[in-house]
Amino acid sequence: MYPPELVKPMREDLTSIGFEELHTEEQVDEAIARKGTTLVVVNSVCGCAAANARPAARMSLQNSKRPDHLVTVFAGVDREATDKARDYMVPFPPSSPSMALFRDGELVHMLERHHIEGRPAEIIADNLTEAFNEFC
Repeated sequence: MYPPELVKPMREDLTSIGFEELHTEEQVDEAIARKGTTLVVVNSVCGCAAANARPAARMSLQNSKRPDHLVTVFAGVDREATDKARDYMVPFPPSSPSMALFRDGELVHMLERHHIEGRPAEIIADNLTEAFNEFC
């Protein structure tokens, strides 16, 4: 587990733009069960989360269509919530960072680490906005 003071600014990258942090299995269940669309970001301390994933999430929200709900779990910190979120992302293997879009509780779009790592944030944001345009 990472120290809270280390991850605080990484958490705030997402909470400052409207993401709700989920810390328990119950919170994840409730978030996924919500009507409408929910973007789940599995946050991470890695460089590709800082350089690619979190900036892409921010950019994607500038789109006219966007998810109804924005939530995040933090890999390596909120283990219970992260594991539960990943259960909903099956058949995709666990990876962080990652992003999943759900509509009425059904997984409709997934970005795994290999879709994020080494790609510019703009390309990742474009991928998300295309998913928002289709499903939101």
